[in-house]
Amino acid sequence: MKITFVKKILADGSPCKKCGEVADKLEKMGHMARIDETIIADERDSNSPGMLIAAKYNVERAPFFVIDKGEETPVIYTVFMKFLKEVLEQQTSEAEELKEIMKDNDLDFL
Repeated sequence: MKITFVKKILADGSPCKKCGEVADKLEKMGHMARIDETIIADERDSNSPGMLIAAKYNVERAPFFVIDKGEETPVIYTVFMKFLKEVLEQQTSEAEELKEIMKDNDLDFL
């Protein structure tokens, strides 16, 4: 299984706030070692690797994770808590998952 973390650089060159928060959480939880690749979706460059992946899989939010299990189509996660629970097998509460989903307005759109 290959895990790709796609995070975003905004049009003004600054990093996506939510992407930074997710990266910090992964570090603090000791999960960054399980991320095989980190790719940048740069709003200033529609041909940046992350923007191309987002377009290919119709992802409109950052950050997101691409899980490739060698099957025809990888699984895409745009909800961090769901990714933690289903991929990294980190226990999360339903309340945490719902809280993150409700905070969708804090996600950066590509």
